[in-house]
Amino acid sequence: MSRQNGLESSLSGPIQGPRNAFRMILRMATELTPLARALGRIPTGLYLVTTRDGGVDGPPQGFVGSFLMQVGFEPPVVCVAIKKGRPYVDQIRRNGRFGVSILDASSQGAMKAFFGKSADGKGPFEQLAFENAPHGSPVLGSALAWFECKLQGVHDSGDHEVVFGVVESGAAARDNEPAVHLRKNGLGY
Repeated sequence: MSRQNGLESSLSGPIQGPRNAFRMILRMATELTPLARALGRIPTGLYLVTTRDGGVDGPPQGFVGSFLMQVGFEPPVVCVAIKKGRPYVDQIRRNGRFGVSILDASSQGAMKAFFGKSADGKGPFEQLAFENAPHGSPVLGSALAWFECKLQGVHDSGDHEVVFGVVESGAAARDNEPAVHLRKNGLGY
């Protein structure tokens, strides 16, 4: 290990011989860089981000998100980062609205439904109890809290698109602590 700019780096130093080169490649694949470990310490919440594709009568769509934060008070504005190539940004654009369900210990089990179909072939909106927010966005009935947003804009940001929304309605079901997620690797999912 060497130190560069005050940070440890396990990937620096001379590579001598094919055996050491192989060890270096193996170490690169299994060890996190100091930056990846540092970014992994940024706590995030766990959320279900939902919309209806094509408007209030469209089919419900959604995903588990963690890159979400409040970015304004007057009006209240939130943003959520969505990995490029996923269909959700286009679905939110077509609808103009999206919902957010904030998860806690008693509701975070709902995430499993978004990671694949159930044994009987049902998707998350058939497995879980969702309610409609005032403008039709689906929100999880058992969530700690929820809010519904009107799309304000989308910003390109590297490998993600950041969706901004003005919060128009919301409610908290209970006073529990929200679920918090820490990544081991802050440079990947």
